[in-house]
Amino acid sequence: MTHRRWIRLASCLLAAAAPWGAALADNVSLKASHQFPGGKGDVRDEMVQIIAREVAAAKVGLEIKVYPGSSLVKAQEQWKAMQTGQIDMTSFPLDYASGFHPQFGATLMPGLVRNHEHAQRINNSPFMKDIKAIIEQGGVHVLADAWLAGAFGAKDKCIRKPEDAAGLKVRSAGSTFAQMWAGAGASIVSIPSNEVYNALQQGVAQATDTSSGSFVSFRLYEQLKCLTAPGDNALWFMYEPVLISKKSWDKLNDAQKKALTAASKKAEAYFNAESKKLDDKMVETYKSNKVEVVSLSDAEADAWRAVAQKTSYKEFAEKVPGGKELIEKALSVK
Repeated sequence: MTHRRWIRLASCLLAAAAPWGAALADNVSLKASHQFPGGKGDVRDEMVQIIAREVAAAKVGLEIKVYPGSSLVKAQEQWKAMQTGQIDMTSFPLDYASGFHPQFGATLMPGLVRNHEHAQRINNSPFMKDIKAIIEQGGVHVLADAWLAGAFGAKDKCIRKPEDAAGLKVRSAGSTFAQMWAGAGASIVSIPSNEVYNALQQGVAQATDTSSGSFVSFRLYEQLKCLTAPGDNALWFMYEPVLISKKSWDKLNDAQKKALTAASKKAEAYFNAESKKLDDKMVETYKSNKVEVVSLSDAEADAWRAVAQKTSYKEFAEKVPGGKELIEKALSVK
C-alpha cells in the first residue's frame, strides 16, 4: 500500500470515528446533592427530581443523578463540594455559605421578606441582582429561585414575644437569626435542619426555627408542644435555590444548557405554586398531631423586628462589606 493510500485510509477511519467520539464527549452525568429527604414529598427534593426527569426526557446526552438526605455530602459542606468538583448541583440554603460570602446572610434575615408575594418581588430586585452577582463570583450559577417561609417551634411552651425565648436553648438556621435569638436572651445551638430532631429529642435544643417544609419532612411535630406559624406576620424566610457549579455548567453544550434551563424554569414554577401550600400543610400536620399552633400578632411581630434591628441588622450593616446597602435595597422592595 502506497504512502498516499495510507493517508487516505487513515483519514476515512478518523472521519468515521468522529461522530462516535463527539457523542461520547457530549454525554454528561451530573451529581446533584442536597440535605432534604428523598421520596417523601419534600418540595426541594422534588425540584431537583423534576430537573433530572426533564433533562432526561430532552435526550440531549445529559443525566442528573440525585443524592438526597446528605447521602453524598453533609448539609453545610455542599457549597465547598461544588468548588472542589465533588458535586455539580445542589438545592441549598444559601445562608449556609455565608462563611465564604457573608453577604449571603441577608437571604435569611429576620423580617426582611414578609410573605410569598413579597418574595417574588424581591427575586426581581436590585437586592437579588447583587446577591446573584456574588454567587457567580463564587463560581456558582443559579438555576432556579426558591424562597421558603418558616416558623418557630418549642418543646415546652409557645414562643410569641421575645421574652418567651429568654433562657431557652434554640437551634437557629443561620447567624442572623441566631443574633436575634441571642438578643432575646436565648442560647444558640448551631446544627443543620436534618439534625434538629435528635437535638430536640436529646435535650440539646429546646426550640428551633426552620422552614415550613423542614418542620414537616423532618417530623419535628413528634418533639414539639407548640408551633408559631408564619400567618400574616412571617419573620422567617430563607432563600434555597437550585445551584450548579460554573465549571459543570461550562462543560455543557448549548443543547444541554437549553434543556437544563427549561427544566429549571419548570421546577421553579412548581415550587412557586407549592410554597404557600407548605405553610398550610405544616399547620394541618401539627394540629392533627395535637401540637398547639399560634401565629404572631402585629404587635408581637413588631417586637421581634425591633430586636432584630438592634442585633441582626446592626451587626450585618457594620461587619459585612456592602451589608448596609444590601439591607436598604431589600427593605426598599414593597
